[in-house]
Amino acid sequence: MKIKSQKDFWSGLMFIVVGLGFAWGATNYSFGSSARPGPAYFPFGLGVLMAIMGALVWFASITVETEDGDRIGSIAWKPLVIITGAVVMFGLLLPRLGLMISLPLLIIVSALAGDEFHWKDSLISVLVLTIGSWLIFIKGLGLILPLWPTFITG
Repeated sequence: MKIKSQKDFWSGLMFIVVGLGFAWGATNYSFGSSARPGPAYFPFGLGVLMAIMGALVWFASITVETEDGDRIGSIAWKPLVIITGAVVMFGLLLPRLGLMISLPLLIIVSALAGDEFHWKDSLISVLVLTIGSWLIFIKGLGLILPLWPTFITG
């Protein structure tokens, strides 16, 4: 077996492992029925679909010829550290600062990880994602998330 695309080989393998992991983890929950699905229904189906898509990408990596073998480059440390730090920051700040402050901070800090940062684009993303998150998670799903900082509401 000759790997013809390293990027597709490793990403396909990653999707297979993660998909099967989610599907296997979902077996600890009740499946319910098609009419009344239980908590395992969605993660199991999503995990199986992810594993199937990963298998298709993996299969293409050993059958479809590429020009240079799609070599994997070096690890992009700056975006990896900035985005991971932004997510950790969001998790720590959400209970204290609320959704309306911690989510815009997450979006702006994450945008700094890219090579092309533009304030206008970031502020549009902040506006759309913050209002959308408020509508979906708080109004639509009724989740109890802090909306504003505790020193304002509390």
